[in-house]
Amino acid sequence: MNIVILGLSITSAWGNGHATTFRALCQALYERGHSIVFFEKNVEWYEHNRDLPDPPYCKVRVFESWQDIIPAVRRALAEADVAVLGSYFPDGIAAAELIANSSVPVKAFYDIDTPITVAKLRSEGATEYLRSDQVPLFDVYFSFTGGPILQQIEEEFGSPMAVPLYCSFDPQRYHRFDKEARFECDLSYMGTYAVDRQPKIDVLLRETAQKLPGRKFLVAGSQYPDAIDWPKNVERIVHLNPQFHAQFYSSSRMTLNVTRRDMVMAGYSPSVRLFEAAACGACILSDNWAGLEQFFVAGKEILLPQSSEEVVAYVTGTDESELRRIGDAAQTRVMAEHTSSRRAQQLEGIVRSGLKQARGMRIAI
Repeated sequence: MNIVILGLSITSAWGNGHATTFRALCQALYERGHSIVFFEKNVEWYEHNRDLPDPPYCKVRVFESWQDIIPAVRRALAEADVAVLGSYFPDGIAAAELIANSSVPVKAFYDIDTPITVAKLRSEGATEYLRSDQVPLFDVYFSFTGGPILQQIEEEFGSPMAVPLYCSFDPQRYHRFDKEARFECDLSYMGTYAVDRQPKIDVLLRETAQKLPGRKFLVAGSQYPDAIDWPKNVERIVHLNPQFHAQFYSSSRMTLNVTRRDMVMAGYSPSVRLFEAAACGACILSDNWAGLEQFFVAGKEILLPQSSEEVVAYVTGTDESELRRIGDAAQTRVMAEHTSSRRAQQLEGIVRSGLKQARGMRIAI
């Protein structure tokens, strides 16, 4: 298939989780014989932090102005079997109209931020990248979030088909590595700063670090305010290149996962970091939310502390063999269900069904 994707970014993972998701998916699709063109708008914070400017598995078109790139997008769409518009694409509303008016057999919206999108569609009728009246224009609504919200997207906004397309990981990049001294720690956390996430990080990591001054903690991620008072035993990495993410997780005795508020409220919203950490055999401590049991078994494949006291108990009272057992169980689970190849197969199945339907309609006409 010829696939056109318009997404937030694939060339830079700075401050976003979209890039690693698109990279894993596009590489898996390429390895399965598909051709991909990826359109990405040039923005300052990505332009100066491009860790993968030229992916070998897709053709990237970085553009400055939507008006200037429209002819190139139209040409690509004219040759495409499927067009995918990603959430937070800067010119998403205009791009949705262009896709809707094209002859592409299968038109898809890929929402990597489903709860945020749905909340804004309900309250304001639009986001910066999609209007509520545009949802029915897409043949399929791929969602990072599963569960009840899928039916809501169909019933409230008129999507013909809303299906989960969870994030995934590339097992060639994410697996257990030998520990690296610079990343060795008792508890790590990786994620961009978010106001709604920080209170949980304060409780589960900062308070734990204060109670365990002899232990080492590591926080990697950008945009954290200078006003945050990190304990002295918490090392900060402002931005960690994705090429070192697997070593980061592999070197942590435990790693923390904290979910955005909108994702918690919707449930069924695993983050890409969750699967990547599991793929590296890390023992994961996570906040809890509806649907998490569909992805990991509590106590066997993941730990779910609710207080800093519980985290302290895990850090000080769990031996290395138990940490390894939990990490191995999580790794086995995601290798079976959440690799990029598995996700590419799921996308293929939905798209091929749509292609058959579209071709059948043309023949009938």
